[in-house]
Amino acid sequence: MPFAAKPLDWRSSALRWTDSFAHKLADHEGVLWSYAQPATHENPRLVGVSRAGARLVGLSADTLWRDREAAAAVLSGNEPLFCGMPRPWAQCYGGHQFGAWAGQLGDGRAINLGEAVSEGRSWEVQLKGAGRTQYSRLGDGLAVRRSSIREYLAAENMHALGIPSSRSLSLVFTDTEVQREETELGAVVARLAPSWVRFGSFELPASRGDHAACQRLADYVLAHSYPHIAGGSAAARYTQLFREVTLRTARTVAQWQAVGFCHGVMNTDNMSILGLTIDYGPFAFMDAYDPQLVCNASDYSGRYSFSEQPRVALWNLLRLATPFARLTDSADAVAEILNTYADEYKRAYVALMRRKLGLYGAAKETDREAVIEPLLALMERAGADYTLTMRALCDVPELLAQGSESASVDGIVDRIVAVAESASIGGAWKEEMRAFLTDVYKPRLLDDADGALSPEHAQSIAARMRQTNPRFILRNWVAQDVISRAASGDEASVDRVLDLITTFAFCDALPDHLKNEVAYGGPVPKWGQGLQSSCSS
Repeated sequence: MPFAAKPLDWRSSALRWTDSFAHKLADHEGVLWSYAQPATHENPRLVGVSRAGARLVGLSADTLWRDREAAAAVLSGNEPLFCGMPRPWAQCYGGHQFGAWAGQLGDGRAINLGEAVSEGRSWEVQLKGAGRTQYSRLGDGLAVRRSSIREYLAAENMHALGIPSSRSLSLVFTDTEVQREETELGAVVARLAPSWVRFGSFELPASRGDHAACQRLADYVLAHSYPHIAGGSAAARYTQLFREVTLRTARTVAQWQAVGFCHGVMNTDNMSILGLTIDYGPFAFMDAYDPQLVCNASDYSGRYSFSEQPRVALWNLLRLATPFARLTDSADAVAEILNTYADEYKRAYVALMRRKLGLYGAAKETDREAVIEPLLALMERAGADYTLTMRALCDVPELLAQGSESASVDGIVDRIVAVAESASIGGAWKEEMRAFLTDVYKPRLLDDADGALSPEHAQSIAARMRQTNPRFILRNWVAQDVISRAASGDEASVDRVLDLITTFAFCDALPDHLKNEVAYGGPVPKWGQGLQSSCSS
């Protein structure tokens, strides 16, 4: 049932609260979830609030900042949001980790407060780093500041880029000491998702032969997250659910590949049943274009390298297929759906890359082989910066329309070379890139524009490209610099960079309060090249 916050409370009279998951699945306590109690954290203080995230749950960022002590107490888990609030809980699930079945896992340091309901949508609110749960195993249930800053910023950046993602509400620092490789200070991220159900949520009860729990969970997911799937037999509904999860997963991974995002730890317990990007750990946005990029320092085999992500997502869906084959009573139907994954991924990826290259007309079957792949191959050989190269190409339509072809193309090539990591780029590579731009890319742009590229049309194409190819993303070096600045006392830099990579992610001109952050849209400094993070956070 929904609960209303106190009318005069700082938490907003518009806020409504419900404990949907635990309430609807009350008969599966200890199987799909268990109650959990946040730890008491030392000296919590509010460091960041996502304005967009706050609006999702009917809160005001300004109000939270005005009553920051009360906000920090609640958003760290030290105090309940209101009297009579539903008891917090943690979800139970299993998963395949690095290709091997890991058995029971669960929310080891994420505690669910329930669901906030606002404007007809509900959002499960989790406190990550809030303390131990029944599923913490040998962990302490806590999170450190560096990983919390990364997740807080990354989720909102991904949403701003148009990629399905969990969301961030707030970032709280604490003075609680956390032991990792060394002693660090703690933090809690309040994060949001319409549902935190994962592939592993089905895998665990299926591994135990608990078909009833799988069925109850599937019915909950259908009613809560896929209400449009209705009517027909239960088997037909489960079949359609698996189809939508498969298609959503293919499309989300295609978006990762198009923007140059490497998740780093695509275990099945980190795969959302809604096709969201969740659990931001050792992720990275690609700097130099390298399909073999491994961003997770703990991934010694390269299983989760950038180029492997589409394949791994399908492998994960194959694991999810096991419980769904039983639910649908048709292994053939599930296999048929899995066979649609590759085509859907390819379709989505090519469509995204076409938009990044300003090709908005009718697609050609040869676009991937004739345009996209040759460009990426050139970028790989040079170690060209993926994001900056794509941003530089936004200028090509207008320059070509002006007729100053030679000079304009040389300028684009020089810009790409200037931010490439390879020190051995020679004249031959520059000539190949010049030839690609003039002999492949220009003719394809002209063909897409029905043979004529007027200045007005070129300007329109360029503007759309600049809203597709971001300027500011949360690269590893940017995240590390923000972590260092916050540790040095500039904690306000966290929300300034949040503003930069969300509101102004696609902008060339910046407002005065962000002028000092402009370098984050430039080349990677030497110290920031090749940074990795690990699962230790």
